[in-house]
Amino acid sequence: MLSSLLVSVLALAFTVVAHPQLRAAPLAQVITACTKPNTVALTFDDGPFVYAYDISKALLAAGGKGTWFLNGDNWDCIYTDDNIKRMKHLKDKGHQLASHTWTHHNLSTLTRDQLHDEFWRVEQALQRIVGVQPAHMRPPFGAYNDVVRGVASERGQKIVNWDFYTGDADEAPVSEQKRVFDEAIGKKPSSILTLMHETYLGTAHEFLPYAMQKLKAAGYQMVTVAECLGEEPYQWTTTPGTKDSSWKC
Repeated sequence: MLSSLLVSVLALAFTVVAHPQLRAAPLAQVITACTKPNTVALTFDDGPFVYAYDISKALLAAGGKGTWFLNGDNWDCIYTDDNIKRMKHLKDKGHQLASHTWTHHNLSTLTRDQLHDEFWRVEQALQRIVGVQPAHMRPPFGAYNDVVRGVASERGQKIVNWDFYTGDADEAPVSEQKRVFDEAIGKKPSSILTLMHETYLGTAHEFLPYAMQKLKAAGYQMVTVAECLGEEPYQWTTTPGTKDSSWKC
């Protein structure tokens, strides 16, 4: 007869094999700052949206690139013909596309299975539309816990938050956004990792041109998140798909 200790050990081993989600997962790295000196990562959450072309044009004219953290079904469905064109444009122009999850939920309130669904559905859209698997993600509201970090790690993604926020999503006047930016850049940081939102008119047409002028004058290079970290933007790339009836929100 097996000893009670051996029975317990075997039972535990069976449980872990039958339920692999119980295995301790490594936690994803949480990034809040760039590592390359004299770089600024200008990032835009909540798209794809109507200001994508304007922001892209302004960045390219200033010799810079940006990073878009994209939702699948937030302000608009990622699979509309207009949004597909916007995403292809951003990818073709050398901007980085990353995950902001599917529906912009507070991830720290979701179960592990719900988290995988939030991650997977936007990853699938990025694979279908532009043929990339993101290496970076930003949790909505910057909210995460160890479960979120574990799921992000399993999906091969690092969590990217920020060290400078303009206040646009909180409807801060553009004059106030400029003031806090001047204060931040006046401290001459080695690098800056921003939080902005593509969905706000003032970000695209008032604050961003002002900020880029100041950054260029101060000698900063405006780069993607991956470039400011010295990393690859995507885990892998593939041939984009062709839209069919399954491309829907």
